[in-house]
Amino acid sequence: MKTSKRLEQALKKLYTAFHNNELNPECCKQCAVGNILDNTDSWKYISDTHGSLELNYIGKVHETLGRKFNGYRPLELLKIETIFLKACGYTLPLHYKNEKPKNSTDKDILFNGLNDVVTFLCHLDNISNVMDYTKLFEFENEKPKYKLDFSS
Repeated sequence: MKTSKRLEQALKKLYTAFHNNELNPECCKQCAVGNILDNTDSWKYISDTHGSLELNYIGKVHETLGRKFNGYRPLELLKIETIFLKACGYTLPLHYKNEKPKNSTDKDILFNGLNDVVTFLCHLDNISNVMDYTKLFEFENEKPKYKLDFSS
């Protein structure tokens, strides 16, 4: 499957963060967007609230100028983060009084967040969801429709 450079880089970064226990929804450098942006927190200045879909003045300027950060527009970054936080069980915007998971770095919780993020990233690039394994179980005339390649 052919993917865009930005998607490939984002997937590698998220995969690495997940397996190295460097994914944390409550840290601007280690959340989904923080990892996509090379563990920087500069993206937090495009919105006034973590988990909001509303750009602030700085974010609107970047969006209007067509700026992209590792291939993603400011509004796309905010959407990625809200998808991640919601799928991890947070009530948005992120605030200490709002509901959140008991263990935000639990692998199952993080996997749920990443699954939804990857689905969205694929949608942005108009490609099939790389997390969709249902094709593996499609069959025709009692034989698998697609061959699973184990060579690497």
